[in-house]
Amino acid sequence: MTLEPFGARLRRAMDERGPLCVGIDPHASLLSEWGLNDDVAGLERFSRTVVEAMADRVAVLKPQSAFFERFGSRGIAVLEKTVEEARAAGALVVMDAKRGDIGSTMAGYAEAFLHKDSPLFSDALTVSPYLGYGSLSPAIALARESGTGLFVLALTSNPEGGEVQHAVRADGRNVGETILAHLAAENTGEEPLGSFGAVVGATLGDLSSYDLAINGPLLAPGIGAQGATPADLPGVFGSAVRNVVPNVSRGVLRRGPDVVALRVSADRFAEEIRSAVDAA
Repeated sequence: MTLEPFGARLRRAMDERGPLCVGIDPHASLLSEWGLNDDVAGLERFSRTVVEAMADRVAVLKPQSAFFERFGSRGIAVLEKTVEEARAAGALVVMDAKRGDIGSTMAGYAEAFLHKDSPLFSDALTVSPYLGYGSLSPAIALARESGTGLFVLALTSNPEGGEVQHAVRADGRNVGETILAHLAAENTGEEPLGSFGAVVGATLGDLSSYDLAINGPLLAPGIGAQGATPADLPGVFGSAVRNVVPNVSRGVLRRGPDVVALRVSADRFAEEIRSAVDAA
């Protein structure tokens, strides 16, 4: 059975649950804070706890693949179970793997995360366009076929990103603007929301010089530990703020391993985000 397009499913989830995305980032320091060992058993306990606390209440969960991959095949097995259980509980899963390559290799990455028969099948995947936007074509095609989505790195929150994303092309547009324009074209005519989103940092300040109206979602890292707050969202994203999916990871996760404390923290962020967006 073909899924309803990701953009439509995401819009409904955001309207029903609020737009909050919580990362599942089991890096060594967080495992230690939770009193867990930095091993596969700790990884599994951490991931199951986050899913138990969050998957029935937030719109999106975003596992960071690297923190599972570092444990090899046993870590990937935990990631597979995490994705399965999160989706079964009602959350949309965005796999944060930032894959980017060309031709059959890009197709392989897409099949790993976006093919309906893959054990890592997710609702969307983060991808890098910096081998040229056209290199994403296999992932775009599979996403359309499978009802999944992509989040393409456009204007990221890391300071190093600017040397690539702000570089000016011969036509006078910078690279970030070019990526956003490509995504707007992908989403043309889609209702209520396109399935091809951009990653745009919430820490970047006023982005009014960019056209963020891509008719697709804007995944916004940087809330919480990186310094941005929900109140910053309207100033950063302007009229596109209702399509923003704010990502909070450490700001929520550091409240674990207590499930109730995790839920309270997520609910607080969700309410602050909702209030900021409604006031915009």
